[in-house]
Amino acid sequence: MIALAWIAAVSLAAWLFLLLARGLYWRMHLAMDTKSAAEEVEGEGARNWPAVCAVVPARNEADVLPRTLPALLSQAYPGRFQVILVDDHSDDGTAQVAMRAAAEMGASDRLRVVAAEALPAGWTGKVWAMQNGLKHVPDDAEYILFTDADILHPPTSVTALVAAAERRNLDLVSLMVRLRAESAWEKLLIPAFVYFFAKLYPFAWVADPRKKTAAAAGGCVLVRRSKLPMPPGLTPIQHAMIDDCALAQLVADRGGRLWLGLGIDVVSLRAYQTLGEIWRMIARTAFVQLRFSALLLAGTALGMLLLYVVPPMALLAGLVGAWSGARGGLAALALGGLAYAILAGTFIPILRFYRLSAARAILLPLAGALYTLMTLDSARRFWLRTGDHWKGRPYEMRKP
Repeated sequence: MIALAWIAAVSLAAWLFLLLARGLYWRMHLAMDTKSAAEEVEGEGARNWPAVCAVVPARNEADVLPRTLPALLSQAYPGRFQVILVDDHSDDGTAQVAMRAAAEMGASDRLRVVAAEALPAGWTGKVWAMQNGLKHVPDDAEYILFTDADILHPPTSVTALVAAAERRNLDLVSLMVRLRAESAWEKLLIPAFVYFFAKLYPFAWVADPRKKTAAAAGGCVLVRRSKLPMPPGLTPIQHAMIDDCALAQLVADRGGRLWLGLGIDVVSLRAYQTLGEIWRMIARTAFVQLRFSALLLAGTALGMLLLYVVPPMALLAGLVGAWSGARGGLAALALGGLAYAILAGTFIPILRFYRLSAARAILLPLAGALYTLMTLDSARRFWLRTGDHWKGRPYEMRKP
């Protein structure tokens, strides 16, 4: 019990560090309500708005495009705006659905559908589709909006993103859109996913030029065109499986300023009904994030256990020990309880963002344990060359 109390003390120290010295990631205070932001801009009077082109990589997205594409084409943007949808070898009629949706709303002039060329060796599918879209961006476009086909944009989205870039002299503005959290597994794991992402890439650090943190959320990324000249376009990150953060790093390496925050009214329609669907999504790239390092994998697994398993274990064991009079039981109870309280307390802001009960914060250790297992499985898949399929396309994790 004494040993457990010491381990709980280390866990508590780690949580105090995260609470105070990790960019206050848990506050989730960097966010954008595009409607409010656009209304604020309208009150400032007339201005010259730069041309914007959205690039939408789409592979087998016929089910969501009838909802999301009209919203994107209906942007109330004061400047010139058009959409390039890249049909990435879909077999469900994605291109036809897109053209029909645009025609039905009289917006065919705003949409251009292009077919992605055959995927060359050394490129990941999504980055290649984005590169194909870049080739067709008009010369006068000063900004490029990379957005996924499942993202539902409010009419004010582009206006708010461009206004933020222009006001703050930013070269990349990205929103972590509101992911779907409706099924039981989504409610357990999706808020935790955003929480872990923010802990890994504190949003305040991304926005701080003095820091070396570069990150973006791929569902919604506005980039200043001058930071992505063609050629080479996205060639420097052609192998990237975590394309959003690779893009952010590319822009940062070229002297760009970044901003990343929560998207309050920009939402994803992508559903993850089962544990297996979320598991495959995470296992596909988790070991990539660790740069295929067994040492980083071991450190990550031990760190996750220390942060998310030790507090409830120490709390419960300490409770039993204190009741039975075991030496160190009271210390384990107090230290584990304090660590658990910080753990749960830092999770509450993201639960509120997703309009979920704060009581769910006590389940974060379970989510942390599951994400640890997903990460270990990601490494297993790499070492065994298991591979998998993503949207009907086979893939295998490979070192660049």
